[in-house]
Amino acid sequence: METGKMNESRRNFMKKSLAGLAGAAVLPSMLRAQQDTQKKEERKIVFRVLGKTGIRVPVVSIGAQAKDQAVYRAALEAGLTHFDTANRYGNGQHETMVGEIVKGRPRESFVITTKVYQPFDQKTGLYKEGASEEKFINGAEEGLKRLGVDYVDMLLLHAVSRKGAVLYEPALNALQKLKKDGKARAVGVSTHTNEPEVILAAVESGVHEVVLTAYNFRQPHLKEMNSAISKAAEAGLGIVAMKTQAGVFWDKERREKIDMKAALKWVLKNENVHTTIPGFETFEQLEEDLSVMENLRMTEEEKKALEVGFGSGLRGLYCSQCGLCREQCGKGFDIPSLMRSYMYAYGYRDLAMAKRTAEPVLSGGIPCRDCNSCNIRCTMGFDVREKIEDIARLEQVPDEFIV
Repeated sequence: METGKMNESRRNFMKKSLAGLAGAAVLPSMLRAQQDTQKKEERKIVFRVLGKTGIRVPVVSIGAQAKDQAVYRAALEAGLTHFDTANRYGNGQHETMVGEIVKGRPRESFVITTKVYQPFDQKTGLYKEGASEEKFINGAEEGLKRLGVDYVDMLLLHAVSRKGAVLYEPALNALQKLKKDGKARAVGVSTHTNEPEVILAAVESGVHEVVLTAYNFRQPHLKEMNSAISKAAEAGLGIVAMKTQAGVFWDKERREKIDMKAALKWVLKNENVHTTIPGFETFEQLEEDLSVMENLRMTEEEKKALEVGFGSGLRGLYCSQCGLCREQCGKGFDIPSLMRSYMYAYGYRDLAMAKRTAEPVLSGGIPCRDCNSCNIRCTMGFDVREKIEDIARLEQVPDEFIV
């Protein structure tokens, strides 16, 4: 965004933002100009409690897409008191940024979730040899240093995709020790692949208290998702939803996009979901997400809006990470990771995350180039080969060209 437009956007947002964080469900806002009249408005902040953790969070929390600290600070001042981050985001830079934003504020005035990653075997979804209890603990403690806090509210295993990883003993031991030592109020897992299995395994574990999961109106396995989320909520787990707006844009050129408010409301109509972490990069997007809480009920127009793109043939950018493409590929290629990389590149405009996600896959070469035809039938309707050839161009881009 151009500097002039950013400044104007910032001024417009601040006209609508709030002063102070009293923790009340309704907070007073500044005067907003509306055509010929001005009136005093109140901004409604809706809270839910994360299962049995007792941690109270707004139903719209702060995702990890913004790069402008001013946007994050505005979100915090407006009442979005919950930050989501991870040691993988920008190789720790995002944790550092969050730490700078909350520095000097009373610790009880904000909530932080961070995630710890250890490498997985791409075929089995299980942790690789060497993922020790010590490494999980060290990763968490390094995150605390970057954040500048003594503890985080939620500490999660990052990007888990299989039951075996959810129940991995060294990871469970590390989480329990960190909680016992007062470095995490609650522990759990995050997942955007094979989510129902992961959610149910988290319930089975008896250790995990929070699940951060992909959840949106475009998932082809919604029946299984709703069942798993319901069982987890009944067991007292806190449920946090990500990928709520289905990959953000319908096409990579950003010519059309879904109704963001409608997509977010669709997720929040499930009261078993306690909070969401939609990504926002601008003040306009922040304002849009905040406005959802003014009325969580979906209108008929919003319900219809979620059908945009289907009739016109647009497939969107969201990959459900079902893994069926890998099974259909005779060479067992890790297609889901490249589909996720494609979404990061074109949906979030985050080339660094896109390349970091794709690199382990691209290092082994692109077997598609040796195939005369592709037999994969994507559940989301993607032309898989086309997307792979597109995102594979990242391997030719030097790291210093990617910010």
